[in-house]
Amino acid sequence: MNTTYLRIELTRVGRDLVSMFFIAVMPAFFFIIFGASMEYGAYPIGNGNVSMHTMISMAAFGAVVATTGVGGMAAVERMQGWGRQLGLTPMSDGAYVRVKTTVAFTISLIPIGLVYLIGAFTGASAPGWVWAASAAIVMLGAAVFSLYGLIVGLLFRSESAVGAASGALVILAFLGNIFFPLSGVMLTIAKFTPLYGIIGLARYPLTDGALVATEGVGGSDPLWVLLANSLIWAVIFAVGAVLLVRRGRSRQ
Repeated sequence: MNTTYLRIELTRVGRDLVSMFFIAVMPAFFFIIFGASMEYGAYPIGNGNVSMHTMISMAAFGAVVATTGVGGMAAVERMQGWGRQLGLTPMSDGAYVRVKTTVAFTISLIPIGLVYLIGAFTGASAPGWVWAASAAIVMLGAAVFSLYGLIVGLLFRSESAVGAASGALVILAFLGNIFFPLSGVMLTIAKFTPLYGIIGLARYPLTDGALVATEGVGGSDPLWVLLANSLIWAVIFAVGAVLLVRRGRSRQ
């Protein structure tokens, strides 16, 4: 691991205050509005309460926004000439990927840590293993979305496109049953969208698959449905990224 390059990248990303707002502040703000400040936050659900349910959702949203942005910008940088500059240094492509992966992972810890910290002081309640398991699943799931950002960066080669891709996550988050409990046809459609499986898996230690509805619990998701959704989308993103990298190399 090139620690000097890692430090430079973390400093550079940290100085982007606009991106840091969307990555860290916005999920925490959403959690305070929809979770910590609501009376229903204390209602019991599964192994904890509703506030815990909202906290996991907002942490996951912030983490995927972070990994999408870092993955997309890595692709854009490589195509805008930064790759040739790095080619003049002893650093290998593998080292570059490890640095970018570590940056994405580190940045994703910011919204997770901030939202979980606020949750701990505002009434989110669950056994310790639920806190640990849900946070670990959020981190692993968010890593998949660095591939989503990479695909957008490779397709459009534009910083604004990567920003739009991060913004589009708001729509995917809605369809992923994060902001509002869906039902009926919308819930059926949601089960085929990329964030649904990851969010469901992150909530699983708390809810055992039970779905929150506007009036109590509204059905449940078997574990295999959530795993299948997550795996299928991970494969789609991985295959898409590999094909686009090969297309880029063939043009060179």
